[in-house]
Amino acid sequence: MGILAHVDAGKTTVTERILFLTGATHRRGEVHDGTTVTDFDPQERDRGITIFAAAVSCDWDGHRVNLIDTPGHVDFADEVERSLRVLDGAVAVFDAVAGVEPQSESVWRQADRHGVPRICFVNKLDRAGADFDRAVESIRERLHPVPLAVQLPIGTEGAFTGVVDLLRMRALVWADGGAMEEGPVPAHLREEALRRRRILEEAVAELHPAALEEFCAESALTTATLAAALRELTRTGDAVVVLCGSAYRNRGIEPLLDAVVAFLPSPLDVPPVRGTLDGAVHERPADPAAPFAALAFKVTATPAGRLTCLRVYAGTLGRGDTVLDAGTGRTERVGRILRIQADRHAELERAVAGDIVAVVGLRTARAGSTLCAPSAPLVLEPPTVADPVVSVAVEARTSADTDRLASALARLVEEDPSLVVRTDPETGQTVLSGMGELHLEVAVEKIRRDRGPAVRVGRPKVAHRETVVRGVTGLVYRHVKQDGGAGQFAHVVIDVRPLEAPSDGGGTGFAFRSEVVGGRVPQEFVRAVEAGCRDALSAGPLGGHPVTGVSVVLTDGATHPKDSSEMAFRAAGRFALRAALREAEMVVLEPMADVTVTVPKDAVGGVLGDLAARRGRVSGSVLRTGTAVITATVPLAELFGYATRLRSRTQGRGTFTTRPAGYAPAPSAAARVTPSR
Repeated sequence: MGILAHVDAGKTTVTERILFLTGATHRRGEVHDGTTVTDFDPQERDRGITIFAAAVSCDWDGHRVNLIDTPGHVDFADEVERSLRVLDGAVAVFDAVAGVEPQSESVWRQADRHGVPRICFVNKLDRAGADFDRAVESIRERLHPVPLAVQLPIGTEGAFTGVVDLLRMRALVWADGGAMEEGPVPAHLREEALRRRRILEEAVAELHPAALEEFCAESALTTATLAAALRELTRTGDAVVVLCGSAYRNRGIEPLLDAVVAFLPSPLDVPPVRGTLDGAVHERPADPAAPFAALAFKVTATPAGRLTCLRVYAGTLGRGDTVLDAGTGRTERVGRILRIQADRHAELERAVAGDIVAVVGLRTARAGSTLCAPSAPLVLEPPTVADPVVSVAVEARTSADTDRLASALARLVEEDPSLVVRTDPETGQTVLSGMGELHLEVAVEKIRRDRGPAVRVGRPKVAHRETVVRGVTGLVYRHVKQDGGAGQFAHVVIDVRPLEAPSDGGGTGFAFRSEVVGGRVPQEFVRAVEAGCRDALSAGPLGGHPVTGVSVVLTDGATHPKDSSEMAFRAAGRFALRAALREAEMVVLEPMADVTVTVPKDAVGGVLGDLAARRGRVSGSVLRTGTAVITATVPLAELFGYATRLRSRTQGRGTFTTRPAGYAPAPSAAARVTPSR
């Protein structure tokens, strides 16, 4: 199971209370004290947020519970995506004051895509302004499932002390020390509890055929029928069970664990995992006796070695076994198998279907790799990786650390596939791309904290171009060089014009042809002139940017019987075009991007204004259910920092995608030069 929620809804505190209650830990960890088990990274403790998904396990009521505490910040949504790929069920945590928050919507939609059954836990009922009914209604309105509240709070805000269990019609009260006491429903709540039980029965009967049949016959549902129907509705996703409590006050965790066991599916309840082999689809049941199949969903580097986190879907994995990486076709030997407790580990002899474990000894497996028995290969669908939206340039502070930085960046990308490292072929910068500014800030800080090299971070340079707006005709250039021995002679006359169909940025945007007649310039020298012109395109006269969108016509020329050569004509072509570009009217081009922005309807005005301020040209706007999709063309340089700005304008609910859209003239007055002649 996983814990999903918006930032500060209380995911990590819920996880800590589960671990303490089940005996997995012997003290209650607190986020504000930096003593939590799952937020073990120094950056997580410093910032007070979950950054990396952490797996832990515990036992409750005879069941092994593998639990993953996921991040709530939008910049780390890819960590949530990889976790959801291996989950059988999830607990969605909501703040009783705020209800459904923006990132809650995002992770809910992610879970919908993966078909992960969920139950809901309305947390922080002890806070001022907490309202359980309002939180349940926000789940209905913003997430659109059918919420089935199975509890009634006892007391409100600071007076919250327990809940009424509507299934068994009992009161569960927690003393100040955290011990749970079971008793009858308080007299002042009995009528309200009966009313809500009736509402619950009617809602379940509308959704479940067997429950409807019993309800029509008996005008009520037994506890057993109600529990069975709730379990089936949870598994199918037709409804979600809603519970409540205050994790910080240790209230509501025991019934939450009972609900996890009662309503969320075990590995035996989910359909067999499906994979492909030679184009055919195969299934593997969650059976320890079946051929081994597992998915690697996370790779981390620790002092104990390289850990590969696996979800075992079928079969049994023993220490020392040989497994096949179905993607690469390589076999590797498993050195050790570890039960994960965040940053702590316990040795295991074997792992069986349903387990989430870490293994030591795999050298090439990456997040998304399928590991299987060599005798029964299978490829499982890997987690999807989102395209990065924000980039920064990184470089080592000293040239001696360049190789160390390259190794550190390679480790980062291996651990977090949502990070992308590339070298800009034009600026020569090493560019690190990720899901947001905080994501990149955390990545760079991780390099520094892991005793990596000192890193300098800057804004990546935009790769500009230069092009011809108005050309020149009849430019004459004579290349004469005589310094003893064979000399160099080449005489060329060229016309330079704007290219009728300029390049979209994917090529050089250059055309060349010869109109020389009478053999005044032999064909081999014509080719040399073209090569020289291409040499001149590497740096324009305005700012040294590459030149694109240029057409050159060789109209005339002359040769010397002894001193003319291909080298001479190549030099003549290069210098002639450079001279022509200095006399032509040139303009600097900047890269453009087609941007598609998806925002709530109530944020359209602010987003359109922001795009206009970024020199964006809006090309369309389409209204969909509750959202608007805006398309625009924006200079790439203006998109740096846009992810954070968009999220702040839309309360984190806005998203955008980009793709290259060629080049357009830059607006700066300095970008344009008018020839003097």
